[in-house]
Amino acid sequence: MSKVDKSSKKAAYFTKLEALLLEYPTIFIVNVDNVGSNQMHQIRQKLRGDGVVLMGKNTMVRKVLRNLSAEHPEFEKILNVMRGNVGFVFTKGDLKQIRTVITENRVRAPAKAGAFAQDDVIIPAANTGMPPDKTSFFQALGVPTKISRGTIEIISDVHLIASGAKVGPSEAALLNMLNISPFTYGLTIVQVYDNGAIFSPEVLDIEDKDLIAAMLVGIKNIAAISMAIGVPTTPMVPHALVNGYKKVLAIALGTGYSFPAADKIKELLSDPSKLAALAGAAVPAASAGAAKAEDKKAKVEEKEEESDEDMGFGLFD
Repeated sequence: MSKVDKSSKKAAYFTKLEALLLEYPTIFIVNVDNVGSNQMHQIRQKLRGDGVVLMGKNTMVRKVLRNLSAEHPEFEKILNVMRGNVGFVFTKGDLKQIRTVITENRVRAPAKAGAFAQDDVIIPAANTGMPPDKTSFFQALGVPTKISRGTIEIISDVHLIASGAKVGPSEAALLNMLNISPFTYGLTIVQVYDNGAIFSPEVLDIEDKDLIAAMLVGIKNIAAISMAIGVPTTPMVPHALVNGYKKVLAIALGTGYSFPAADKIKELLSDPSKLAALAGAAVPAASAGAAKAEDKKAKVEEKEEESDEDMGFGLFD
């Protein structure tokens, strides 16, 4: 390929990336380690109409971002996360739906020496079907085996690789011999850029109810602090009104001052039956509970008396 062709391709890439950055408000910055071309093609097909996938060398991407940062300083935030084998998914759609499309397309792959384990790798106890001459290989990795019907059988489950640990050549060879593909690979979302803000993809898991609950806790804390230090704020207004109303009622009851709401309280206090009726079934329920307890106690005492009579003599006879 001639230098002219390379230059024209670079120029076309710069133009395309710049246009996408300016057109789309949301960008998923994704890691593409161990993702094959066929898998990328499938993801592009699923995102067609909802998003655009674009890969490229980090040096070229940084150059475009630096050029745009003069007029759009918010793009500098993307520069800070351009590390490793990453690419972009541009979208105008619903963030959660696009995230699902990006992350659900994963394929199983055999373990490779030097890769980092995504999860704990455990070899299950089973007959491997391998001839006895492979026994030394298992012993070198500390896998307990026995010979069963002329083949190697793993006696118990073995925790071969811990999550996050690097896969060694021997572990990779053993897993491949056993036809175990312990890992899955696909696009992994590193960060999300949305209208000038950049955040972790975990933020998308926050529901409206979580935001409302956090807001209510904050309002309660502000109201409590305001009440404690005597500084008026909007959240404390309902509490201040209720407390003030209680004080006015207390003064009215103590001094004989009268107004409609105080008269109702006085009427309830002067007639306990009305107060009980207002409380609903609380008083009858308590009375019924007490009556049941008395009946139960009476039955127990009656049963004890009957027991003494049946014996025909008292305790000191």
